[in-house]
Amino acid sequence: MVKSVNTAAQGAYLLALAVPGALIAAVYVAQYGFGLAPCDMCWWQRYPHFAAIALALGGLATRGTRLGNALVMLAALAIGISGVIGAFHAGVEYGWWQGPTACSSTSLGSDPLASIMNAPLIRCDTPAWTLFGISLAGFNFLISVSSAALILLLLGRRSKGLGR
Repeated sequence: MVKSVNTAAQGAYLLALAVPGALIAAVYVAQYGFGLAPCDMCWWQRYPHFAAIALALGGLATRGTRLGNALVMLAALAIGISGVIGAFHAGVEYGWWQGPTACSSTSLGSDPLASIMNAPLIRCDTPAWTLFGISLAGFNFLISVSSAALILLLLGRRSKGLGR
């Protein structure tokens, strides 16, 4: 039986679906509409969003129940994980730390031709696009982490009886 859901919790449920859905839609538009091919770390950021969409759909289907709330909390966690991966990726792009050598190697090694032929096509340490100096990975971090926190805050308001 689905119980009534207060406004704060309803917002959390909708955000848990809308945020990863919008971010995934945006990266596919960037990829297929504007030719910005994803690197390996870009893909890593997508996987938690896919999981968040599935979890949020399950939460919406069971909204107002403990299961629904748990699924939305897990969706928020997945969104936050994508944001943390985005932060790591942005740090690699800005040169703050080294990323996986498979997608950010600058060395040609002892056999330059073999290194070139085996090199990945898309480098993880070079942003494909920036706006105001923030890469797509940086925007993913900003949007995902703040959205995850907001979703958890809205769910917390419900559990404490606030916002009724």
